[in-house]
Amino acid sequence: MRGVFVTGTDTNCGKTAISLALMAARQARGARVLGMKPVASGCDPSPQGPRNADALRLLAQSSAAAPYHLVNPYAFVPPIAPHLAAARAGVEIRLDTIVSAYRALSAGCDLVVVEGVGGWRVPLSPTLSVSDIPRALDLPVILVVGLKLGCLNHALLTADSIRAQGSALAGWVGNGIDPELQAGEENRATLAARLDAPCLGVIPWLQRPVPDALAGLLHPAWLERSGGTSGAAYPGMPDG
Repeated sequence: MRGVFVTGTDTNCGKTAISLALMAARQARGARVLGMKPVASGCDPSPQGPRNADALRLLAQSSAAAPYHLVNPYAFVPPIAPHLAAARAGVEIRLDTIVSAYRALSAGCDLVVVEGVGGWRVPLSPTLSVSDIPRALDLPVILVVGLKLGCLNHALLTADSIRAQGSALAGWVGNGIDPELQAGEENRATLAARLDAPCLGVIPWLQRPVPDALAGLLHPAWLERSGGTSGAAYPGMPDG
């Protein structure tokens, strides 16, 4: 497996935190891992162009430095749905651009963790949605379930849609985002019984989640997928 696509039940469910944890877990086994966020809105302006905080965190966690335009090919300043932000910028989000960036990144590492934007069916253009990205990249999907009231419905609907769209649901991670969630154990048991996919970890609510600490909470099933290191770097990419 050269890559995996991380999606979530909603915005702010913890996709970035879990993506970083997945990266850290593989890196601890000696794998060379890069992060990617193909599309992002709510970016900060900079002299070099819009920069997204989540994409920068993925870049910082990566095993080697990579050009920002490959990590985050589409970056928009307005904190609105990406298809609306793209329309305002006069930009068309294209799958071929994302595929080219992914291939360039994957050529220099063992694994690319690709993080989606928003939820699974967020529109990217009049004809594209987030769900089209993993199919174009031929990647299995990991679902991050933000553990809060309503997560059962969101998780089951998203899992159904992932399969209906022709992608493989490789597993799910429960992420504690509500410290006051009631019946947490029962909710997690329901998810385990109904999602019909491996649980790769359940993360409790943490005030300051750190990738290495979260990595230690992931199930060994994720670690066992780790292969050896390729030893090759993206051209011009220094060792990390």
